Amino acid sequence: MSVLVFVETDGGEVKKSSLEALYYGAKVAAQLHTTATALVIGPAATDLTTLGQYGTAEVLHASDARLAQANPMAYAGVVAAAAENAEVVVIAKSSLGDALAARAAGKLKAGLVSNVTELPDTSAGFRVKSSIYTGKAFAVTEMKAGKKILTVKKNAVSPELTDASASVKPFAPALPDADFAAKVLSTEKASGELSLSDADIIVSGGRGMKGPDHWQPLLDLAQALHAATGCSKPVSDLDWRPHHEHIGQTGIKVSPNLYIACGISGAIQHLAGVNGSKVIVVINKDPEAPFFKAADYGIVGDVFEILPRLTQAAKEQLGS
Repeated sequence: MSVLVFVETDGGEVKKSSLEALYYGAKVAAQLHTTATALVIGPAATDLTTLGQYGTAEVLHASDARLAQANPMAYAGVVAAAAENAEVVVIAKSSLGDALAARAAGKLKAGLVSNVTELPDTSAGFRVKSSIYTGKAFAVTEMKAGKKILTVKKNAVSPELTDASASVKPFAPALPDADFAAKVLSTEKASGELSLSDADIIVSGGRGMKGPDHWQPLLDLAQALHAATGCSKPVSDLDWRPHHEHIGQTGIKVSPNLYIACGISGAIQHLAGVNGSKVIVVINKDPEAPFFKAADYGIVGDVFEILPRLTQAAKEQLGS
């Protein structure tokens, strides 16, 4: 019995979160004294042999033309077919990953745990730790099902690469027409911007930025740090920033290495979207802002005075 890892692509390029999931799956395979196999569905612009650097010796590539667009129903069928001899299926947590994991669990009659935050404890059974209640608590679940599906949060592991190369094999399972009852006709996405879900650094702004015409200092810092930009819900509701930048419980949930909040008070809805961040820095002129309680580092002051100084320091340190 092996470990299968679904590797998600975006525009043919492998997503960073899936590379972390692949390394995670390889580590689980090592714990179980077995091997990890990667599964890539749809077009791939990446040289898939390089996935061997993350611990897999074999890559299955399902390149059926009908799979060019991400379709959770069809993708779940492919995952289920590939997982026939797998004990554990690992999937990076994402909108697509969550949708196909649930469907694959039904097809495989597998146990499913989402939001997994670290490697399982296999010393006495198979126990996994996961984030629950929008990150306010953790749960440890003992999985007893013969097949197990884990959706893994970003930053659950830090990959250490090798020089290994993987063999790539075509994979063409029989897919019923019913799996294509719903068709993805087109996909629209923001271009020329870093993905919030995959960004290592995010600079985000709230109503303390005072309006859409005052956003440049924040954008300058993001550019200097090679960071993605985000915003709070009130900002997107006011159309100061695009709605796809909305971070929070009702927006995008992020887990960067560094989250810098500029002029955001820290309402519970916003905190629910960022509490997976490794380091949180808060800049706010109100010393009583709730966000400071969740921050690793806090700066009390005017964002329009502090941001240019941070930008200059970043340029000096990074040479940007």
